[in-house]
Order: sequence, then structure tokens, then C-alpha cells
Amino acid sequence: MNIALDARLVYYRRYSGIGQYIVHLAEQLPGLDPDWAYTLIHSRKDRTPPHHAAARLAAAWTPAHHRLEQLALPLELARLKLDLLHSPDFIPPFRGHFRRVITVHDLNFLYYPQFLTAGSRRYYNAQIERAVLVADHILADSFATQLDLVKRLNVPEKKISVVWLAPNAAFRPIEPETLAAARARLRLPDRFILFAGTLEPRKNVAGLLQAYRLLLDRDPHQPDLLLAGSRGWLFEETRALIHQLRLTDRVRWIDSPVNADLVALYNAAMVFALPSHYEGFGLTVLEAMACGTPTIISDRGSLPEIAGGASLIIDPDDPVSLADALGQALGDDHLRQDLRQRGLARVKEFSWDRCARETLAAYHRVLGVNDR
Repeated sequence: MNIALDARLVYYRRYSGIGQYIVHLAEQLPGLDPDWAYTLIHSRKDRTPPHHAAARLAAAWTPAHHRLEQLALPLELARLKLDLLHSPDFIPPFRGHFRRVITVHDLNFLYYPQFLTAGSRRYYNAQIERAVLVADHILADSFATQLDLVKRLNVPEKKISVVWLAPNAAFRPIEPETLAAARARLRLPDRFILFAGTLEPRKNVAGLLQAYRLLLDRDPHQPDLLLAGSRGWLFEETRALIHQLRLTDRVRWIDSPVNADLVALYNAAMVFALPSHYEGFGLTVLEAMACGTPTIISDRGSLPEIAGGASLIIDPDDPVSLADALGQALGDDHLRQDLRQRGLARVKEFSWDRCARETLAAYHRVLGVNDR
């Protein structure tokens, strides 16, 4: 069998959640079944594509999300003579003589189209119904996303496998000496609240800022707030809100931190907050838990499922709810320690090895091969 993984998106979004998902599958899948041939399809511009010694690389001219993708990509794939193509970014090529496995990470673009750019809405909304129809099998990041697929797009439940993602092994508690050096290098305050992720409307950074303003109004001696992540859509509105709420001296933004810095940020933070309106998985919550950081999450999408009772849960539409939870966690050492221990225990249930093996099992089902 000739199995291919479409890794073109990695060139554009290597450190995004989907990008890291693709990287881990590319590095692990080819080593699980030596009887099959694996091809990793990457952007021709990518000089460091994810790779495994047992796989061949195939460079593609067609960029991910290009307006002519459905015309050009099938022509490029024809020469590879594939038996199965895994499209890990929702949308597969609709033409081509091979089986199709797709990963649907969430249906954010259907539930909250206002949180996406016009280009993203066109790409996903216009193609998702056909994508789930032509797919031979669908992988969903969570049971919440599986339920969304069944309810919103009428996908038969038997056509979907839930395969959880996992945090990178780099995310873990670090030694005090290492943390002290990182604190000095990054000039971190002694006490701070952390948000990590793309600064975009879906993540509800605006709600977090409003809650933080309420927290400071109650007690101006509360810790600072650090926002760690890349600029997302409507980023300038976030920056304007910081000024409007008079938070300029209390909120710091760290642009696109590398993993080593992000590990230090999680370890140093008193509490991590992710009040998203919607998450198909919520990888940053697991990263924080893996570092032993107490977490606060919203009650939306997959977040309660992934946290598994190891987080404080709030209503993302109610800044008072979030301000109360922040105050509760920051003011109670015993609660933070309890959340830390529960988070460290919960994160053990997730691994990239498990993700790769369950993905391989889905390939076997599609190709009519018994699991080995």
C-alpha cells in the first residue's frame, strides 16, 4: 500500500496546532508499519519538511488553500499512484483514484463565521459539506467535534473515529535553575497570569482583558497578564482594547514564542487561562497541564472533555465568571496545587504515539486490512 500524508500546510503554519499535528504524524506514522510505503507531500518552498527515514518526500507546487488547489493538486498527485491520501487540514482533493481520510479539527467556521477572515470562510465553508461526503473516513480531534459533525453535517457516526492529539514532550515541569535563567532572559515578573495562543477573536482575548480589568478593580495588587502568541485576525482591535481598558502597564505581549520560551512561560505562570468561544481540541490547555500549571477554561466545545475535570470552568460570555475564577485560583495556594496535580495526571492520557497508532488503525479500516 502507498499511503500519503499531505504536509503542505507545515510550510505556512508549522507551529500552529494543525501544523504540529502534521509534523508529529509525519515523524511517527512511517515507522509503525514497515510493510507499507509512505509519502510525505510537502510544499516545494519548504526547505525543512517533516520527515521520517522510512518515507519518501514528494514536493508539490500547489500551495495549501490556493484558489486553484482542487484543479492543480490532483494533477500533481496522479504520478504518485496512491492507495490512500490523508488530508489533515479538513479538505481533500475531490478528484483522484485513491481513498481519502480527512481530519476535521472543529466546525468553528460554521458556528462562528464572524471569527474568521473572509478567505478562511470561503475555503472551509464552501467545501466542508463535499469534503465529509467524499471522505472514506473522518478523524475528529474530540468527541465534541464528532457530535458536531453528526448534528451539523449529518455525517454517520460510524464514519468518524475520535483521535485525541497530544502535547509536545518538551512541555514538562523544569528544574528551578532552568526556570530562573529563563525568567531572567525573558524578564518575567515574579507573578503573572498567562494566555497562550493566536490573538484572534475566537480565543476571546477581549473577554479575558475585560475580566482582568474587573480583577484589578477589585484588587490592584493582582499579578500582571502575559499574552503569548502570534498576531491573529483583528489583532489591532485587541491592542486598542488594552488601551481603552487602561491596561497598558499591566498587560505584556510576547510575540510568537519558540517552544523553549513557551515551556518557561507555562512553568512560571501562576495560572493559565483559555476562555475560548470554541475549541475543537485545545492543545494549549494540555501544554499548560503538562508543565504543572493550574488552568481555567471555558465551558465550550471540546475544552471540558480534554481537561477532564482538572480545570476551573467558566462561561466565556461572562467576564465576571472569569474574574471570579482568576481571583479564586490566585488567592488559594491549596486550590492551585490541587489543579496542578490533577492536570499532571490527566495529561498522561494523551500521547503522539497513541495518536499515530489510532490514525494507522483508521487507515487499516479504510483499506480493509485487519489491525496488526
